[in-house]
Amino acid sequence: MAFESEKIMFEIYRDTLYNQNFRVVYYTELNEHNKHEEINRAMSGEHYYDGFIKDYKKEEAKQIIQNIINDLNEGKSVAPGEIKEMLKNYIP
Repeated sequence: MAFESEKIMFEIYRDTLYNQNFRVVYYTELNEHNKHEEINRAMSGEHYYDGFIKDYKKEEAKQIIQNIINDLNEGKSVAPGEIKEMLKNYIP
């Protein structure tokens, strides 16, 4: 049984230093090896959306987030409200 406290914090942001592509970082899944680099990259980018997903069925939620990233990088418009709606079944 999954607990409500088992959640993953994430952020969708635009990489403003390199190629202007949208990226996602899952903060609570970072380890000592990559956390400083990933956090610095996200902090230097342009914030777009952040939130939490349940650890339970996280792979399904991550696939939805990846699809959103792909759409944004293809120039499609995906408003933050739409993201929240797409992830509603995965938000704690």
